[in-house]
Amino acid sequence: MTNNISHNQKATEKVEAQNNNITRKRRGAISSEPLGDKPATPLPNIPKTVETQQRLEQALSNNIMFSHLEEEERNVVFLAMVEVLYKAGDIIIKQGDEGDLFYVIDTGICDIYVSQNGGSPTLVMEVFEGGSFGELALIYGSPRAATVIARTDVRLWALNGATYRRILMDQTIKKRKLYEEFLEKVSILRHIDKYERVSLADALEPVNFQDGEVIVRQGDPGDRFYIIVEGKVVVTQETVPGDHTTNHVVSELHPSDYFGEIALLTDRPRAATVTSIGYTKCVELDRQRFNRLCGPIDQMLRRNMETYNQFLNRPPSSPNLTSQKS
Repeated sequence: MTNNISHNQKATEKVEAQNNNITRKRRGAISSEPLGDKPATPLPNIPKTVETQQRLEQALSNNIMFSHLEEEERNVVFLAMVEVLYKAGDIIIKQGDEGDLFYVIDTGICDIYVSQNGGSPTLVMEVFEGGSFGELALIYGSPRAATVIARTDVRLWALNGATYRRILMDQTIKKRKLYEEFLEKVSILRHIDKYERVSLADALEPVNFQDGEVIVRQGDPGDRFYIIVEGKVVVTQETVPGDHTTNHVVSELHPSDYFGEIALLTDRPRAATVTSIGYTKCVELDRQRFNRLCGPIDQMLRRNMETYNQFLNRPPSSPNLTSQKS
């Protein structure tokens, strides 16, 4: 077994050498510019083979630290992970030491040992290819809870806490700006102020639909509206509700288009059916969440009575959907 300090330093220094542009503080005056608008330096971008990408995807898909990330965010994480090599018998992590590295095993096997109350270490787990360890170091500064030793020669992919937090911050800011731009196009929300728009942008929840999946159905009650981020949907309506022979296509909607916004204002039944064409990625907002953040929307619309009357007096048969391209 080799010296723990030297090998931990080897791993840490290698990762930090790749990521020092993230953790290094900039000298000079403090800027009031929003974080993420002009990042000082790019994130690490280390290409991976298809096989490695698949192993990383498998390892992170069920990990609580990564399972909530969208595909684009996980891909950024994959690219930021740095290769680290250890020989059989090397100590990768030592219980009680400080550390901020998370590891995924690409090849090889590692053993995890835990010592209770200062007693002899006990083997508690074996970790194989595609397995991972050390994820708590990404968010907590607490000492390592176990010792990890390489049983065989291993190749690991490592990610440090600063990079992880930077990725989350950058992606959050990117999505917020995109969603703000979407919300600016929603006519029923045209008169909300900047703070309210940012709050709503942060409250939008991603939701995905498969080909042929009905998102809203004519006649059903509705309490949420949708904005299309990727993909497209078809809008259909029965001229005579309940008579399928009168069903006809109203329009197609594409990225940045939205539908169902009247559900934020009234309990009126859906005026049309919206169905996914292929895979469609949307964000959604329900009336309860909207009211919690901004108050009842009818009060907001009263700031501009013309807009309020327009939506209040819209006939129930009018589909509450909007294409920004029409």
